[in-house]
Amino acid sequence: MTEQMTSGIELMFVGMGIVFLFLAMLVVAINIMSALVQRYFPETPASKAVPGITVDIDKSVVAAITAAMHQYRKKHN
Repeated sequence: MTEQMTSGIELMFVGMGIVFLFLAMLVVAINIMSALVQRYFPETPASKAVPGITVDIDKSVVAAITAAMHQYRKKHN
């Protein structure tokens, strides 16, 4: 029985060691890929407005949307 327990504990430590090494290598690989992506594909700053696009919204449409929102909030509150 002692030999089986020793063998089981040894197998447990080997298995846990393999899992630990795999997870450590995974963390290292993710950090390397993250560094490569940030180096070769840097984020471009987002602009506030897109030039060349103008939005003309009729004031009556805005008034209708506002009235609908007011009615919805009044009914569901």
